[in-house]
Amino acid sequence: METHKQLTIGLFGFGVVGEGLYKVLQQTPSLKASIKKICIKNYGKKRNAPASLFTTDREELLNDRDINVIVEVIDDADAAFAIVSTALKNGKDVVSASKKMIAEHLPALLSLQEETGRSLLYEAAACASIPVIRNLEEYYDNDLLHSIKAIVNGSTNYILTKIFDEGLDFKQALIQAQQLGFAESNPTLDVEGYDAVNKWTFLLTHAYGITAAPDEILFNGIQHIHAADAAVAREKKQAIKLVAQAQKLNNGQVAAFVLPQFVRQDDHLAFVKNEYNGVVIESGFSDKQFFYGKGAGSFPTASAVLSDIAALRYQYKYEYKKLYHHRPHQLSQALYLRVFVSFDDIALIPRERFEWIEEWHAQEERKYLVGVIAFAELKNNTWWRENNTSLILTADPVIEEVETRKLKKKSLELAGIV
Repeated sequence: METHKQLTIGLFGFGVVGEGLYKVLQQTPSLKASIKKICIKNYGKKRNAPASLFTTDREELLNDRDINVIVEVIDDADAAFAIVSTALKNGKDVVSASKKMIAEHLPALLSLQEETGRSLLYEAAACASIPVIRNLEEYYDNDLLHSIKAIVNGSTNYILTKIFDEGLDFKQALIQAQQLGFAESNPTLDVEGYDAVNKWTFLLTHAYGITAAPDEILFNGIQHIHAADAAVAREKKQAIKLVAQAQKLNNGQVAAFVLPQFVRQDDHLAFVKNEYNGVVIESGFSDKQFFYGKGAGSFPTASAVLSDIAALRYQYKYEYKKLYHHRPHQLSQALYLRVFVSFDDIALIPRERFEWIEEWHAQEERKYLVGVIAFAELKNNTWWRENNTSLILTADPVIEEVETRKLKKKSLELAGIV
């Protein structure tokens, strides 16, 4: 029988997740994993652990031969990258929860793993308690993976839930999320979609073998969503969610984006409320599978770190099967999206850039239209993020090039133009 490796851990960071992990490890002695040293920035702070465990000197952990696992749960992406790369070069396995660091340094981290033969696991960096990376890595062959759609940011989902279910305005909902610890004191990363697109960057690697920088993916957050948009959604018996989506097209390429989206009542993602995350994976033979769990908080995130630590006892590594053992997919811009756009002033909306417009509501105080626009138009221009404009994808937004001709003709016929 395979022997389990005794794990001696050097922990970087003792915030919400670090302390959660410390407590969880004390309750799971069967794991054969113990923390030898914890590196923190500020030594003077009172902490719920023996003072002898703490140091401010990172070298104490990185150069200690007894420490064979470095766990990194800090919020400084550059410092995290320095720690992780040194640990791998020093022959240590690493568990990380830093999505920004992984998203920004993915190619370098991939080559460090190849070079050193060590393992870098980061389940906790996306969707906290949901084992989405391991599932994409192990169970889904990329030729059969049709699409993956997810709510990956608990803060924005909490804010949208409060706007919809309790009629709060955006600012009130944000303040509540901050008070409960679901949103940072500087909420820009969450609210403007940066956190979600960072996670999507490496989930795309495990799903389709795509290695893209965050800015190569079309994304926006929920900062422009208007109370009038919520009213339209309610009328249509739909909700609005910040949805990360990747979908395989007929040309074999993948459309990927993170944008607010209308979600029908019977969509699995409509059930995902407050700080929860949800992932819907659709593949060739297994149809749809839905993963649901807490996407933020001390213990849910610590539980994902713990599952990675447990996997290291068996020398588990990500094989990046879609990247190294298949032909990786490419990101596509050759598609169209059906979008809802609300605005104050029609003069600021470049109507001529739409392929066609299906609905037009100019009488309301807050005007809106529904139309079809080229993906590349949104990727290459910023008018839809400016002047209090709100752009939300419709429930089935992706239209492939071949479909556009038929649909355009049909919509023009309906409008009596043809």
